[in-house]
Amino acid sequence: MQMGAIMKRAALYMRISPGLHGTTETQAFALRDYAERRGFNVVEEYRDERISGGQESRPALDRLMKDARGRKFDLVIVARFDRFARSVSHLIWALEEFNHLGLEFISLSESVDTSTPMGKMIFTVLGAVAELERNLIKERIHMGLGRARKQGKQLGRPHRIFDRERAREMLETNSVREVARQLGVSRSVIERLRSA
Repeated sequence: MQMGAIMKRAALYMRISPGLHGTTETQAFALRDYAERRGFNVVEEYRDERISGGQESRPALDRLMKDARGRKFDLVIVARFDRFARSVSHLIWALEEFNHLGLEFISLSESVDTSTPMGKMIFTVLGAVAELERNLIKERIHMGLGRARKQGKQLGRPHRIFDRERAREMLETNSVREVARQLGVSRSVIERLRSA
């Protein structure tokens, strides 16, 4: 590191899945060692112990993302993609947010460092793959809806059949909520009937 250079602030993220023996300390050792060799100042360690990567919310990761938005560090270092992200789309979403915030991302196992030209290229390729995946899903949905329409299938929520006159009579002595509950329809249906 050159004299007078500003030391980058690093955040380390670790996760270990439920059912595995040990702790995140093995990951922490490798991440700390890497940060020290690169001359980074580790400002925070975020650990999700015994938490599945498939969970929508992970306390330490949620805190890391909040701190990232608060610019508490300059880069995030992880041991492997799968310790950090639950899917390719989740990884791309997080990397796009880091990029927008001006933060770097390093994954040791995959040798990805978004501060390098090669890392930026990998990020671009991952982004293109994720966009292709989204477009293919949209295309399949539209094709499926088109086929269903051609086959005469009714799309959307099925219409509930109920006695509208009885509903109007019930509204004279009951609340909208109670009438909807008794007839098995939504409150909005009864609201529309009342205002018609």
